[in-house]
Formats: sequence, C-alpha cells, structure tokens
Amino acid sequence: MGLSRYRDAHSLTITADGGGSNGSRVRLWKLELQKLADELGLTIIVAHLPPGTSKWNKIEHRLFSFISRNWRGRPLTDYRTIVELIGATTSTTGLTVRCQLDENLYPAGIKVSDQEMAELHILRHDFHGEWNYTIKPRRSETA
Repeated sequence: MGLSRYRDAHSLTITADGGGSNGSRVRLWKLELQKLADELGLTIIVAHLPPGTSKWNKIEHRLFSFISRNWRGRPLTDYRTIVELIGATTSTTGLTVRCQLDENLYPAGIKVSDQEMAELHILRHDFHGEWNYTIKPRRSETA
C-alpha cells in the first residue's frame, strides 16, 4: 500500500497491543512478520504496548467511539453492513477510516515449532526485549 509513496524505506515500525493474535508472545505473529520482512526486504521494528495497557492505544480512543456512534441502533446483519458503517466513520478532527473485508480463509491451530522460532532473525531490544524487538530480513544475511 505504501510502497509507491515510500520507495526508499528501509524499515517498518509497528506498534501493537500486548495481547491477542498480534501479542508479544505469539509465535505465529513473529513467524509471519519474518516472512513479511523477507518478502519486502525491510527491517521490521516492533514495539508492543505492555500487557493490559491496550487502553493506551490512541487510535482506539480517537476512533472507536465514533465507530460506535455511527453504528448506533443499526442491526449488524451482514459483513457488508459492518464494513460500510466502519468505512463511513469520521471523527470531529477529520480522522477517517479505510475498511475492507478480508474474505480469505485462514487455518486455525497452526503450531510454530522451536526449530522455526530458532530460524527467525529477531533481535531483542535492550529495553523490554520481550515486548520490543527488531526482525531483519533473512536474505540480507546471505547477500
């Protein structure tokens, strides 16, 4: 999405909640980020909010109340309705939402082995390395 705009980018920084499918302890999250780093050739810097602090997520605070207000009293009968209501949301300060339904099917219960984890190119940061880390593309090691 941003490739044409940021052609010279060397890294991508992601701020993520501490829990859920993108939590700091989720092996599949890290494996998929490694695949993304490898595919794009970008270093990915990840900073997780500490556990139990997703309330600090400014985007949630700035937009979720407007999304809820936009839904007010409307039955959420299908995905199309939900996507359209979310996509039509704006805040009083001009924030807008882009929303798209992902209709791909994703398998559940994928296990990431210790071997796969050992092959990831993850560098823990000095400050709370369990929450903050950098993932380097693996192909850069052989280039």
